[in-house]
Amino acid sequence: MTNRLAQESKPTIASLDDLAKLANYSLMDTLNCDPESKANGVDHTPRQVFTGHYVLVNPTPIQNPEYIAHSKNFFRELGLADSLAQSEEFTRMFSGDISHVPPPMRKVGWATGYALSIYGTEYYQQCPFQTGNGYGDGRAVSVLEAVINNRRWEMQLKGGGRTPYCRGADGRAVLRSSVREFLAQEHMHALGVPTSRSLSLYVSKTEKVTRPWYSGGASLKDPDMLISEAVAITTRVAPSFIRVGQLELFGRRAFKKEHPKAMEELEKIVLHLIDREYGDVIDKKLPTAKKVVLLARQFRSRLTLLVANWIRVGYCQGNFNSDNCAAGGLTLDYGPFGFCDVFNQNYQPWTGGGHHFSFLNQPVAAERNFHMFCTALRPLLTSHQDYLQELDEIRSGFATVMQTQMEKMWAVKLGLSTFNAALFSELETLMVQTHVDYTIFFRELSMVPDDIGPLKKSFYKHHQVMDVRWSEWLTKWKSLIDSTSATASLSQEELSRQMKLVNPKYSLREWFVVPAYQQATTGNYSLIRELQEVMTRPYAEQSKDVEEKYYRLKPPEFFDVGGVSYYSCSS
Repeated sequence: MTNRLAQESKPTIASLDDLAKLANYSLMDTLNCDPESKANGVDHTPRQVFTGHYVLVNPTPIQNPEYIAHSKNFFRELGLADSLAQSEEFTRMFSGDISHVPPPMRKVGWATGYALSIYGTEYYQQCPFQTGNGYGDGRAVSVLEAVINNRRWEMQLKGGGRTPYCRGADGRAVLRSSVREFLAQEHMHALGVPTSRSLSLYVSKTEKVTRPWYSGGASLKDPDMLISEAVAITTRVAPSFIRVGQLELFGRRAFKKEHPKAMEELEKIVLHLIDREYGDVIDKKLPTAKKVVLLARQFRSRLTLLVANWIRVGYCQGNFNSDNCAAGGLTLDYGPFGFCDVFNQNYQPWTGGGHHFSFLNQPVAAERNFHMFCTALRPLLTSHQDYLQELDEIRSGFATVMQTQMEKMWAVKLGLSTFNAALFSELETLMVQTHVDYTIFFRELSMVPDDIGPLKKSFYKHHQVMDVRWSEWLTKWKSLIDSTSATASLSQEELSRQMKLVNPKYSLREWFVVPAYQQATTGNYSLIRELQEVMTRPYAEQSKDVEEKYYRLKPPEFFDVGGVSYYSCSS
């Protein structure tokens, strides 16, 4: 038995040649290429893209790449040998040089355009041409699609250089933002939240770019200085990178009849999305109109569950525009995201996000994105009034489904079989008034304490009057647990075990990440790797040293500090 397990876990992909055999470029082989694309991928100047689903573009390699980290867990899932991550051929490819990849891998990558809507409002002015034809992946270049263990994966370089959609920028990502994205994807997957995955992280030893950033300890909303930062590339992986904004682009073109193939291109991208992300739940033999309605229903289920999970783990996307909303229902594009320390319904790590994309407004933001998703699908149903009506019913039912998911989530976090509105409302008020650490509070509650002593570990404020109210709430909570048939039969240990499976002990707080990327600027990557190790086991009871370092309240000196508590941008 042991030998069989060892054989099964043995890596099957030990070289780039092994990986190349699994290449399968469904997007490029089934969708329309921009007719103005150049076959050699030399297409790095901003321009309008009027038609087609993608443009061919070569990534721009970073200079003198150095290995920082790779996802050992994801490598294991894919059957990749760990040694591959530091091999010359793998490093070259995933730091942007695909000119030497073995066949049938292709020596050209691709980027895609998409539209932009913010909180349900269409925008065009972010496009340099004011038409929406120049907006898309400005620095994300996909370099491989492969079917591995019967699952399709797309591999995309974040910071892979300029594309026609770069809007005049340099197409680079810096070490700071690349470390954040690499660690966040690792952490979110370990938390059980649907997400793009991290594959690898490389930094240039010589290439730098200038970025606006905050001087140390500055309590300014906007960066107050320019700094020179090393460029890096992190490879993110997902079943697809199709976004709501992408469907919007083709929906708008079809609605306006912008070109003769507009309707065809909308139908193609929708059917491609279904094949890539929903092939296991939507029958290929069904007519397109029926598929479209089923797609809307399935995406609604995934999106509502995703957002409920975000809130369960204290995650705020920060910038939840439609172009940052993956149509497969996973977390995508880790820009000005954050994990809340002090519970606050209006927590928002992005200074430009306002209330729209704040922590507990994420369900409403998701609803706005879903409405844009449904609007994009409507041109495909104009001759099917019955399906169009069904689509509208699915769309209007979003808030109800979202509320149901939220109530289920809060009940599970509290160890209850059903949601109790009065108990939760009182808890929410107490958490705000006491300035409670979100992660530590729910983890301590998961211990099913006899009194509020352990809960006080999560309090940033201490008041004797509040202690009385907390004690009364705890009594009500325990009474509710004891009187509910589904939980009354559980022992305290069993209930605690269940609650600890949904209430993590460790959260990727920004004040942990800052010293890691700062240390990395000196060539020391040990803290990044330590964080990776800790944050990929967020529910586990780890060592005493780890607990003392990473299970504690946010120090006062980190509050209201630009680049730690909030950002005006991410780069």
